[in-house]
Amino acid sequence: MIEVEGLTKAFGSHVAVDHLSFDIGEGEVFGLLGPNGAGKTTTIRMLAGLISPSEGWAKVRGYMIDNESLKVRQTVGILTENPSLYERLTAYENMDFFAEAYGLSDLQEKSNRIREILDFFELWERRTDKVATFSKGMKQKLAIARALVHKPPILFLDEPTSGLDPESSKEVRDLIAKLSRDEKSTILLCTHHLEDAEKLCNRVMIINKGKSVIVGTPDELRDRISDNPAVEITLKKLTSAVIEAAKKVAQVTQVNEDKSTSKLTITLDDTQSGTPELVKNIVEADGDILGVNILRPSLEEAYLKLINEERK
Repeated sequence: MIEVEGLTKAFGSHVAVDHLSFDIGEGEVFGLLGPNGAGKTTTIRMLAGLISPSEGWAKVRGYMIDNESLKVRQTVGILTENPSLYERLTAYENMDFFAEAYGLSDLQEKSNRIREILDFFELWERRTDKVATFSKGMKQKLAIARALVHKPPILFLDEPTSGLDPESSKEVRDLIAKLSRDEKSTILLCTHHLEDAEKLCNRVMIINKGKSVIVGTPDELRDRISDNPAVEITLKKLTSAVIEAAKKVAQVTQVNEDKSTSKLTITLDDTQSGTPELVKNIVEADGDILGVNILRPSLEEAYLKLINEERK
């Protein structure tokens, strides 16, 4: 759905986006991560056909972003970091205005689509209320609904949970997941919130100073900074026999015990193949296992380490 090759944007002597190359498949949620000033918003603005690249090219659903920008804008829905809603108008009036702007001129078709999308976002019951009375979370939901009114197959979301409380953030995340799952939308998600990326994205790209640091799945990024995650085993009772049984597994390289919580933290050469044997040995040593956890670094830990390595 999106192809990007050598995409570059310079403002005078400042290079905001520096030869980015990536692709996004149909129905994929692709995360664009990076610190402030990394070039995320500039990348989205180029892909949406709002500004032209200085070098390189990109196609959005087959349309070139420079000489077919009108078709690109008809193909995508975009949520900017600071979406402007008309607060003196009702939710329905806002949707009606933008539906007209996107070319939905048939009255019945437009009315049906507005109801469909407000129902989807659970805003239909508030359709006659002025937007000024909405909470920040409801305004964000309406802004996303507005971006979808013309049924775009591709959605660009720039910081969709910025400034929201935890409950509203979760609601917006759930809606994005629902759009991907039920509407089969292709979504480019630009965010500072690593929790959003970890829960929503199939793949992510970390950029810094306009350049790509790494592209991969969240698991691949975690594996990049930790080749062999540890296994945490919680037991009903931690005994010396259980500890010795764990140490006898050939692939075990280190065993750390915490008697206060009856937990073992164990490092293996190969977690995937060694864990079943480890569990078997502990059970045969009369260990009552309450839980087995693979301890992997979070996406946030991977992000911070990779960004710090890039800065060095």
